Amino acid sequence: MCGIVGVTADPDQIPTVTPMLIQGLKRLEYRGYDSAGFAIIECGSTELKIFKDKGKIDEVVSKYGVSKFCAVSGIAHTRWATHGEPNRDNAHPHTDCKQKIAVVHNGIIKNFAELREWLESNGHVFKSETDTEVVAHLLEHFVSKGLSMLDSLRRALSMIEGAYALAIVYREEPSRIYFARNVSPLLIGVGLGFNMVSSDIPSMLQYTRKVIVLEDGEYGYIEPYKVYIEKEGRLVDWRRRVVTIMWSLEDAEKGGYPHYMLKEIMEQPRALYETYTGLRSSAEISDAAELIASSDKIFITGAGTSFHAALVFAYYLARFAKRAVMPFIASEYITYSGLAERDSVLIVVSQSGETIDSLQALRAFKRNGSKIIAVSNVIGSTIPRESNIAVYTRAGPEIGVAATKTFLTQVLALTALALRTANLEGSLNDSEYAEYFDRLANASKVAAQAIQSASKTIERLAVKLKESKSMYILGRGLGVPLAYEGALKIKEVSYIHAEAYPAGESKHGPIALIEPGFPVIFLGTPPVGELHEKIQGNVMEMKARGAATILLAVKGYEGVKGVDVLINVGEADEILAPYALMPPLQLLAYRLATALGRDPDKPRNLAKTVTVE
Repeated sequence: MCGIVGVTADPDQIPTVTPMLIQGLKRLEYRGYDSAGFAIIECGSTELKIFKDKGKIDEVVSKYGVSKFCAVSGIAHTRWATHGEPNRDNAHPHTDCKQKIAVVHNGIIKNFAELREWLESNGHVFKSETDTEVVAHLLEHFVSKGLSMLDSLRRALSMIEGAYALAIVYREEPSRIYFARNVSPLLIGVGLGFNMVSSDIPSMLQYTRKVIVLEDGEYGYIEPYKVYIEKEGRLVDWRRRVVTIMWSLEDAEKGGYPHYMLKEIMEQPRALYETYTGLRSSAEISDAAELIASSDKIFITGAGTSFHAALVFAYYLARFAKRAVMPFIASEYITYSGLAERDSVLIVVSQSGETIDSLQALRAFKRNGSKIIAVSNVIGSTIPRESNIAVYTRAGPEIGVAATKTFLTQVLALTALALRTANLEGSLNDSEYAEYFDRLANASKVAAQAIQSASKTIERLAVKLKESKSMYILGRGLGVPLAYEGALKIKEVSYIHAEAYPAGESKHGPIALIEPGFPVIFLGTPPVGELHEKIQGNVMEMKARGAATILLAVKGYEGVKGVDVLINVGEADEILAPYALMPPLQLLAYRLATALGRDPDKPRNLAKTVTVE
């Protein structure tokens, strides 16, 4: 999973595209940042210059003085390694033997080993360990046979298997950038006197709001005043597909916060309000609920944070619709896809709409006859396009690698879906459904109150916990998937080992690790049945063994004994509890990371959107 950007411009309108390449690439750094590189065609010549190295974008730009070069067109890449270790040779762009063609790539070419062997047998010399380099040499091979670059691209794509978003510059055609997409995301930005290609919208917002979302199998080229797209050898009429992005540039900036993660935590009230408002006026929730209610088997999948949102849906559907759901982690789709049939439905939860494991699960279930519902934040992305029904959250762009506002907006959309299904199933009558749905309007207020009431305590708690090597987060019922998500946040940005369990499961093994001072965070969700008493018992079990006990709870847990730190996030019922409990957990992860000197926006070994297996 990497980020690519390319720009070509009329020099009379834009004297050099280099600043656009640098700034556009920096807005994609959340997609990977172990190395970066640029290929530019210099102004006044057809010389192809390559600047690339291990390190973050600013480091590479500074090291090679990239910003001082004038370019009529260029491509750039920020990398998260999948083939070959992060070093200068493996950094993109990759070139052919004659240094006439440069390629940047997001994805994985599955048959690169066979292609490389064939190319090497034809005299091509490789300089890297990457799969991407075969593209440059394939293009060189066909160009040397007398084919045009467009024909060479067609031939090369017919030989490549796997996922790719490609941007290509060719020294002999300095004002043209070629592109191709299969599975990995790629968009075209349509400008005045320039055009762009990019992996994601934030890199384009400063320059244009007119965007074309490319579909699988599409390829072509851009020039300063021209967009050319083909699919299966036929010209694509792209003009009807231009969409105007309403996100402001400020939405993709830090807005004065020290980190994107903190900004995005604080944006949650607004994101929740906009998501609720959008769901209230859309027909997709009812359409999706009708599909679920009419299905004999219900599956839901996602990866990472999206899977935890899926577990919240499974909880609510069981509670309110009395329907069983089979949640599974998307990468394990092979095990479950055999259970799919024509009377089944799969709900695929993916913030980006491009997560490769989730996309493969979708396609496997679809082949077996299952209907598909997508829940995504990105309109026009692959997973919604390939689904029968798409339900969209409205979180806006999320730049921080750790999902925050996208998780809670997913939860809100999935809760609305569960409630509407319960209404169609007859478990909730019309007035009950309306009452529950209307409660979701308060999600933004509950999140704002939780952030305000817990912030100071969380900051002090992070100072106490930052030296911890490990901790538990325990919950019951609705608290279990929230605990999973809280533990994930702490692990991924602070690098402290945090493990989540159902609180009742803790005595079946995990309690063996408890020693004096071991932190255990309990989540107090609104009592259902004997929940309050059971949490009290779990707290005492841990306290008796010397644990440092922390209770993060909605109103009603003030009398629990054995608690060292109580964080009361205010009143919230079962529908609104996620919006009260998750922001403080996200803030704790953020404060732990910054207290330890970590960069929460760029956790090691991670990238925002996983578009490779």
